[in-house]
Amino acid sequence: MVDDEPDILEIVGYNLSQIGYQIFTAENGEKAIKAAKEHQPHLIILDVMMPVMDGIEACEKLRAIPELSETVITFLTARGEDYSQVAGLDAGADDYITKPIKPKVLVSKVKSLLRRFKEKSSATGIVNVGDLEINRDEYKIMKKDEEINLPRKEFELLALLTSQPGKVFKREEIMTQVWGSDVVVGDRTIDVHIRKLREKIGDDSFKTVKGVGYKFVV
Repeated sequence: MVDDEPDILEIVGYNLSQIGYQIFTAENGEKAIKAAKEHQPHLIILDVMMPVMDGIEACEKLRAIPELSETVITFLTARGEDYSQVAGLDAGADDYITKPIKPKVLVSKVKSLLRRFKEKSSATGIVNVGDLEINRDEYKIMKKDEEINLPRKEFELLALLTSQPGKVFKREEIMTQVWGSDVVVGDRTIDVHIRKLREKIGDDSFKTVKGVGYKFVV
């Protein structure tokens, strides 16, 4: 989230974090580029009019960064003029949302935009999350130029959790996505696989939400 108005960052950030998204904020385009390089987000929401560096220039610079080639960028701004929207899209944005917008509508829009990210990611078969490179086609994991070998179910569990960092995946959802609804496994199966992933990937990358499930954090 990039906006020079603290109230906007707080309100929008709160509504998105409430449904499990991990939010990073910046108050101008220059800081947005620095944060984007560090966190490699799935989605960037940009204001247009900001000090230091405006959203249009920031968008152009973000689109020139190779590791952010799959990141979805949208503008969220009070400027609704046609020429402003055209400038935003010409700068490389995927969408342009005009303020004011109701929180529930914005959340729905964000979900739709993130589906585009998943489509882009699945098209290449390679996902970069933090210092991990996950090659879904070759079942291959690279961490800082070191290859990590994982059994198939551990790989599928890691691929699921890293598909949306910060999102809490419920145990039922994990079971269905990784093991399938027709397979009967013990209650501790997920916990054992998470423990093994912590040993191989890093303990800090996996967070337990008691009574709910697990999430991957960058």
